[in-house]
Amino acid sequence: MGSIMKNLTMRVDEEVLKKARKLAIDRDTTVTQMIREFLEQLAAEEQAQHQWMVRELKDSFTRYSVNVGARKWSRDDLHER
Repeated sequence: MGSIMKNLTMRVDEEVLKKARKLAIDRDTTVTQMIREFLEQLAAEEQAQHQWMVRELKDSFTRYSVNVGARKWSRDDLHER
């Protein structure tokens, strides 16, 4: 991984924590590791969505670009009604 790990303190409902601990035991892991993996997945999904949106925007620019030639538009041309 190579990144610096930081501590996180949070408050969780006692019953939720109890259920999470049981899940962690069943999965042969820890609650901390499950939270870490969840946050990593969440961050990865956000990054993937961002990259997809950028690709779609670039594709749209390419797909819908219109060549208007070498014409120089004047302010009056652009605001002509």
